[in-house]
Amino acid sequence: MVYKMTDNYLVDFKINRPDIQVEYSVVPTDEIGLSTYRSIIQNGIADIDKRFDDIQIQIDKYNEEIDKLTNHADTFDNLVAIGSGVLCGLIDSFFVGEFDFSELKADSNKHVNKFIEKYAKSTGWDGQGRLDGAIKHLEDKFPVDQDNIWKKPGRGNSQSSANLHHLEDLAHHPTPVGLFFAIVVSFFRTGVFIGKDGKWKMATIETTPKEILGKFLPFVISGILLWIIYQAETNHPEKWEKLPRPISKLIKLVAATPGIVPVLRTAHNWFGHLVSDMGGAKSTPGGGMGIPGIFLSMLKEISSIPPINKTELPQIISNWYSKEKFELRSELAIIEGLGKQAMPVLLNELIVRTFYFVRRLVQEKQLHENWQNVDWRSTLPFNNRTITRMITISSGTFMAMDMADAAIRSGIKSGGEPATFMTNFILRVNFVGVGRFAVAIWSDFKMGLKEERKENERFALYMQQLNLCNAKLLYKLADMWVSTEDAQEAVNQMQLVADQSVSDFKKTLEIINNMPTIDPIQVEKNNPTLLDQMADIFD
Repeated sequence: MVYKMTDNYLVDFKINRPDIQVEYSVVPTDEIGLSTYRSIIQNGIADIDKRFDDIQIQIDKYNEEIDKLTNHADTFDNLVAIGSGVLCGLIDSFFVGEFDFSELKADSNKHVNKFIEKYAKSTGWDGQGRLDGAIKHLEDKFPVDQDNIWKKPGRGNSQSSANLHHLEDLAHHPTPVGLFFAIVVSFFRTGVFIGKDGKWKMATIETTPKEILGKFLPFVISGILLWIIYQAETNHPEKWEKLPRPISKLIKLVAATPGIVPVLRTAHNWFGHLVSDMGGAKSTPGGGMGIPGIFLSMLKEISSIPPINKTELPQIISNWYSKEKFELRSELAIIEGLGKQAMPVLLNELIVRTFYFVRRLVQEKQLHENWQNVDWRSTLPFNNRTITRMITISSGTFMAMDMADAAIRSGIKSGGEPATFMTNFILRVNFVGVGRFAVAIWSDFKMGLKEERKENERFALYMQQLNLCNAKLLYKLADMWVSTEDAQEAVNQMQLVADQSVSDFKKTLEIINNMPTIDPIQVEKNNPTLLDQMADIFD
């Protein structure tokens, strides 16, 4: 607490606390009139009312958010969620079944081979030789400079081989990183590899000055043209601004085109070469080592980052690719299998969300007479705790059904042998459903934490309103004392007037008593009707 003397105030009281600051002032009444006090009080009350209303607006927003974060699901909602989970669990059991990787891999090979042939025909292949002919056509049409650099002794990645060079050569990765290093190889004549040890290795490619000139001449031309345009913009801005904006943009695009075209040509060549390698070499069409998939490529790139490259991860990735034959076609097979598993999961999601929408729409229509007054936001089956809880219940039920089915079928198929049981059990588990259940639990839990935080923030706003109410009460008390002072002043003034009236009355009475007496006889003689008139007045 702080006390201080000022020119206008006798004493200032101030309380400092982490959550609130309170100031009191004692003001001498002989310096500030009652009208000034009343003006201060009225202004203070008006300020409190405005702050109270502003806080109420914030509280209303919090109420709306907290309502969305609150689970309003009733028994009927929960029963429908459980029923949907059971139904989709049965669909998964009878129509999805076991994850057969060999069957999916064979199907994936067919799709890849058809894609290679189709792409080869789009680039001019005559269709001779079927798949091997398509691969040979693409290899000849889209060659890359670093394709066989690993074979030369003393250059490139000496640890690379025919089985690994697609994985270790970053320009063979079907990722943005792969495209970047394909451009690096094309223009800077340097191949970049990541070995089994996770270390980066580079190899230069023999290049003639003529080839270097041919690579960079378009960029020089674009640079010169763009520099000329920049000079025109800088030195003659008034003339440049007179050009229509589309024309000026077109001029800049034309100037940059010589440098853009080689990059686009390199990207096209990179993609065409990857297609030629998808199905293996032309000597082993449909087999052999294809290119690594997107997942394995990204994992290989991450494994080269220190200190991850000092772990066993780089070697494990190399084994997956070279020994387990886990490449693009394998990833596509897994994606296809997961897509099949996703069907009952998506159906479960669709049933629950459709039910939520229809039921809330019916409830809204019952509350309003016409469709114009329906609150459509409350019917949307997204971004609220109720639908999240229903999805959690339905996906949990689905997983319970899936796990029970997997355990029963695996137990029957394995004959009680633990190792076989676990293998069969894993193959029958719906991993998409497991992932969806995990996401649903996390979303529900996160909404619960957010609801608690919002309630605490709303409570703090309520406390601010309470403090404002207390402050307003103090202003009202001050106004009461000012009114009391006004009443006291009025009583004092009335007393002065009464005293003055009594004094005047006494003086008047004395004057009346000292007035001379009128003889009635003389009155009747001089004005016979006067006495009768006065009697009438008094009556």
